[in-house]
Amino acid sequence: MEKKSSLTHFASYYRRHWRLFVLDLISALLIAVIDLSFPLVSRYAMTTLLPGKLFDTFFVIMGVLVAAYLLKALFMYIVTYWGHTLGVRMEADMRHDLFTHLQKLSFSFYDKNRTGQLMSRVTTDLFDITELAHHGPEDLFVSLITIIGAFIVMLGINVKLACILIILVPVGILFALMQRKRMMRASRRVKERTAGINSGLESSISGARVAKAFTNEAFEVDKFMESNERFKRSKGEFYSAMGVFLSGVDFFTSLFSVVVIAFGGYLIMRGEFDYVGLITFSLYVATFLQPIRKLSTFMEQFSSGMAGFHRFRELLDEQPEIIDAPDAVALKDVKGDIVFDDVSFSYNDKTKVLRHLGLKIDAGKTLAIVGPSGGGKTTMCHLIPRFYEASGGRITIDGHDIKDVTLLSLRQNIGIVSQEVFLFAGTIRDNIRYGRIDATDAEIIQAAKRAEIHDMVMEMENGYDTQVGERGIRLSGGQKQRISIARIFLKNPPILILDEATSALDTVTEKRIQKAFEALAVGRTTLVIAHRLSTVRNADEIIVIDEEGVAERGTHAQLIGLGGQYAKLYNSQFKE
Repeated sequence: MEKKSSLTHFASYYRRHWRLFVLDLISALLIAVIDLSFPLVSRYAMTTLLPGKLFDTFFVIMGVLVAAYLLKALFMYIVTYWGHTLGVRMEADMRHDLFTHLQKLSFSFYDKNRTGQLMSRVTTDLFDITELAHHGPEDLFVSLITIIGAFIVMLGINVKLACILIILVPVGILFALMQRKRMMRASRRVKERTAGINSGLESSISGARVAKAFTNEAFEVDKFMESNERFKRSKGEFYSAMGVFLSGVDFFTSLFSVVVIAFGGYLIMRGEFDYVGLITFSLYVATFLQPIRKLSTFMEQFSSGMAGFHRFRELLDEQPEIIDAPDAVALKDVKGDIVFDDVSFSYNDKTKVLRHLGLKIDAGKTLAIVGPSGGGKTTMCHLIPRFYEASGGRITIDGHDIKDVTLLSLRQNIGIVSQEVFLFAGTIRDNIRYGRIDATDAEIIQAAKRAEIHDMVMEMENGYDTQVGERGIRLSGGQKQRISIARIFLKNPPILILDEATSALDTVTEKRIQKAFEALAVGRTTLVIAHRLSTVRNADEIIVIDEEGVAERGTHAQLIGLGGQYAKLYNSQFKE
């Protein structure tokens, strides 16, 4: 059933391009008709026209054959160009579907899967689909027509010879089907090993500077060689299976020719056949064997293509853990009242990160969240936009359970700046505009000014068109952080989450950015996660979170007076 559904799913991608598909099949069919007609015309010329000295008719028919082969050349161009175009378009459709699906998957999926593995699914695994999509139906259809047509003509030439061939064909088909399964398994292993190499490459190239810093280049080479050896072994298994398959098919097709000559010669010896008939029959054997050889090539394409398609389907079958409820509504006119009502969460259903958290954040207020690493500060903030789903309790915004509103409207109303800054390869302008795709250049510049990076950008040779490099490698940590801050100024959401947002900035710039954040936070609900307690003293309220939950709560002055965990943390940072 899985195979059937996979084939049905694969076939569904022809629907959008059915005109090209029909054009390809018709052209391939006409090529087969022209090839089938040649031996018959040759036999007619040798048995009727030439012995009867009908030379004018003979040359007219030869001219018709030349015209037919000119048409065949045209049909070959259509099959080659438009047929491959059909395959490319189908591959592009599959890649679009896969990439769109990846955008819907939850954070937990990306926590468990490596980037290189996913890149391999989106790129390498689908490369063989182009050939399969083009040649698969065409080869099957034309081969079937050619085999049936050739066999019918051969029956008309000599029934006994034709029956000998039809007895041998099922043996060859049985052999091919047995070997196809082995090739399919080997091809899937090749795909998996290729994904492993891509994953290792992505990791090693991204960490090249770390490898050099620790002088571990040789170790990285050894790791790559290990995965490369696994790839070589799996590729060897595939070529071994393919070698057995192709050599077996070649043996059976060669055997057909030998049997035809041997049995045809025997019939001539008995006076039951003639030389012209045997020559014509031999021409049809060549026509008959051509689709069989084509089918052997198709088996190789099918094994590689469907192995990639199975891995494509496996990823499409991954379902996002967090989706909109059937009756979800858009979150509108957000004021920013946030309530954590008995909220619990764990990443693996074993170790609890949050336990029965109860917390109310009033609209327009700034809440600072401090505490030791691993206490759940970032996790708590990731639950608000539903990057992860709370395992117990509920979170509301303005009285609306966040599970009852659409993810799009929820996340549109929340802005996040984290300490782990990610910039896309492109220009500074593009990366700031990511905060609001339809922003004008003037709005981008204004956001950059508020993030204290405009002057620095203008000092660069290409200004806002400066390329940031892969993951922003051409910029300093502080510059990358300020670009990410500019995004939030551009997005201008009613709820802000600042997760160590100024951690990469120097003290002077941090103070300037802090003032900008305080201005932005006016009238907005703001959650600030910070280890530098100097950045949270002006917060409306501060909570200290540890493994047990909210340990302390109050203003800066209240918590200092309390003399608890916050006071100890503060004094350790600002002691004389």
